[in-house]
Amino acid sequence: MAVEVLSIKKMRERIGEELGVTDWFQMDQNRINKFADCTLDHQWIHVDQEAAAKGPFGKTIAHGYLVVSLLSYFAADCAILPEGTMMAVNYGMNKLRLMSPVTFDAKIRDRIVLSQVEEKSNGRVLVTTTHTIEIEGMGKPACVAEVLSMFFTQ
Repeated sequence: MAVEVLSIKKMRERIGEELGVTDWFQMDQNRINKFADCTLDHQWIHVDQEAAAKGPFGKTIAHGYLVVSLLSYFAADCAILPEGTMMAVNYGMNKLRLMSPVTFDAKIRDRIVLSQVEEKSNGRVLVTTTHTIEIEGMGKPACVAEVLSMFFTQ
């Protein structure tokens, strides 16, 4: 998918539209272990495959915040930018729900909807996107998040 550059008016016309669905992304144990090392969260449900096999999910699961950390990666596939963008920064989230565990061998993807576009002072534009992280073969999503991005325009 490509990056779209649009006027604020055109962006506002797209509010409520799905910007895209990413390709499937394979979660692997190596990524989970590295995330555990970075966050110092080595809980057995994430890193001990033998213990996790006897646990509630039958295998290790990705950290919820590992799934959340992939939102930026997924967003790059379905990006929409205001005209004149010089840079963008993460501004936060309005809402975050971790609804289903992502097992180490699961495939996930992101369904992204443009939710809001607000012009701020000094050429800043606040864009809200709603991300739904789907798990292949599962009805309930792993994560739903309202993500805020601040764009600095000229």
